[in-house]
Amino acid sequence: MSEHVIREESVRVPLIYDPKVRSIFFQVFLVALLALGVWWIVDNTIENLRRSNISTGFAFLRGRAGFDISDRLIDYTSDSSYGRALLVGIANTLAVAAAGVVTATILGFLVGIGRLSNNWLIRKLAMVYVEVFRNIPPLLVILFWYQGVLAVLPNVRDSLSLPVGSYLNNRGFYFPRLVWEPGSGLILAGFVGALVLSWYVARRARARQMATGERFPVFLTSLGLIVGLPLLAYFVSGMPVSVDYPQKGTFNLSGGTNIKPEFLSLYLALSFYTASFIAEIVRAGIMGVPKGQTEAYSALGMNSNDGLRLVVIPQAMRIIIPPLTSQYLNLTKNSSLAVAIGYPDLYAVGGTILNQTGQAIEVVVIFMTVYLSISILTSLFMNWFNTKMALKER
Repeated sequence: MSEHVIREESVRVPLIYDPKVRSIFFQVFLVALLALGVWWIVDNTIENLRRSNISTGFAFLRGRAGFDISDRLIDYTSDSSYGRALLVGIANTLAVAAAGVVTATILGFLVGIGRLSNNWLIRKLAMVYVEVFRNIPPLLVILFWYQGVLAVLPNVRDSLSLPVGSYLNNRGFYFPRLVWEPGSGLILAGFVGALVLSWYVARRARARQMATGERFPVFLTSLGLIVGLPLLAYFVSGMPVSVDYPQKGTFNLSGGTNIKPEFLSLYLALSFYTASFIAEIVRAGIMGVPKGQTEAYSALGMNSNDGLRLVVIPQAMRIIIPPLTSQYLNLTKNSSLAVAIGYPDLYAVGGTILNQTGQAIEVVVIFMTVYLSISILTSLFMNWFNTKMALKER
């Protein structure tokens, strides 16, 4: 017995050949090597800045900006700080990204479904749209909308009159503005209450359909709530909202709200460009659903529209959502091309601050932090949505 134990101890494998020990060793070695590389870069950068007599830190954000920003969503003047200017740029970036994501998604789904249409004309038009826009660099698409479409619109005197008192000219899109007076908070409360009730109705209707198979008109009910409750609150509170219509003058339009051509061109370009990729993702997702599902809803007597909406699209979403997330991230990052047309997004405002202060490292760090934060939040939301849309066995 003792000879057997001694023989086993004599053939014991050294720790260096243990796969677990080797994996831990190499991971620790790589982490240490990475930390050493980061330390070398930081130390080298600090030394170069010291030799050039360039101060570091983010104290410059409290300094006076001294430049104007034409398009802004929050209060800002040339006397505001650099930090306030960066907030304006971040807000502008989020605005164009959010509007572009919504429009690109709707347009992309329509074009993607159109590519599978039985109508020859619709199918070919959708194919031409996709092949044209996805093969042109996004910067050229932006310049096309800015210089080839919006710049050739009529001047203020010859503005194009649109419905509900709106105007379109080479200075942008002018439309009526709602003026909220005291007591209008009840309308906002009615709108929020309508959204909550709509969510509750949709949830209850889905549970009822899963249990009994009976469908409920969720869309019409939600539309009635969202329109009806704020309208009821409007009359109950004494109609505390008025409308300020744009008035056309000799040299300019006064009143109302104006969306400048820089925002319009960037928004339209990013939406149309990204929609061409989303269309292909939607087409691939629908084609990934087994053909038997189409035969199944046809055998149940469902028409093609209901079958596509209730059977095919829900199953295709598990294929569509992951690559769709990448397109949302690309759209947000492509908004940095706004500097080419003078739209004051984060990159354009930060570039002006960099030129005035010389704080290149700090400004670039802000760029990276903001874009990384937006991308991570978008990814987290889409991952959550993907989990909700995943097919579950009953």
